[in-house]
Order: sequence, then structure tokens, then C-alpha cells
Amino acid sequence: MLHIEHIGIAVRDMTASQKLFTSLLNAVPYKEEFVASEGVRTLFFQTGETKVELLEATNPDSPIAKFIEKRGEGIHHIAFAVKDIKAEMQRLVGEGYTLLNTEPKRGADNKLICFLHPKNTNGVLIELCQDAP
Repeated sequence: MLHIEHIGIAVRDMTASQKLFTSLLNAVPYKEEFVASEGVRTLFFQTGETKVELLEATNPDSPIAKFIEKRGEGIHHIAFAVKDIKAEMQRLVGEGYTLLNTEPKRGADNKLICFLHPKNTNGVLIELCQDAP
């Protein structure tokens, strides 16, 4: 893994959270995106070499809506940048980790992504990210 690519934070109200993080980070978001397949609206901030991704559910059945219902707002995942996502997925499966998807899928911010099951990672949802070709 190369470095922390971003930290994903689940929020109930994107408007209020955008104001909060704009003030907190002293920066404006550089990208807003809707990922229909995940039922999520995202907003990205750049802070140094790391990004902060705010995640708001766009429907009550989305993973973010379920996360907030169960755990409340807060850190949803930590994403790590990788050079070759398929090779990293294969390596991690060989090490005994459980992947939540067997093939990389398109995510926000022009990335190919894959999640590791939190039961293998001390309860933390880990995302692998590779720049999409």
C-alpha cells in the first residue's frame, strides 16, 4: 500500500457538514459526486496529501444510511492507495482477508475500489483505491 488516500466520514446532512469541514479544514471542497450504485453523495476536501470524503446517503437502503442508523455519524472507512488493485486484492486474500467484492468496482473520484471486511481489520472498514485508467 502506498499511503492513506482518504478518510470517509458518514454524515446525515451534507449541507451542515460541508460548512463544518470547510471551517475546520480551512478549505473548500474540490469535488462533489453522486455514486448511484452505492446510493451515496460524496464531497471531497484536500488536506495536505490526504483527502477527506463526506458521504451522505441518497436512499434509505444505501450502505451509508444503514451505517448511520446502526452507528451514527462518524468515520466510515479508511482508504489506502495501491498501484495494482487486482494484485493487492489477490495478495490480501492469500493472507486470509475477506473482500467485500471479488472484482474492483468504480468508485468516486475516478477510482477503482475494493473493500475489506471489517471482521478481519479490527472492526475498521478498509478500502483499496487505484486511479482508474
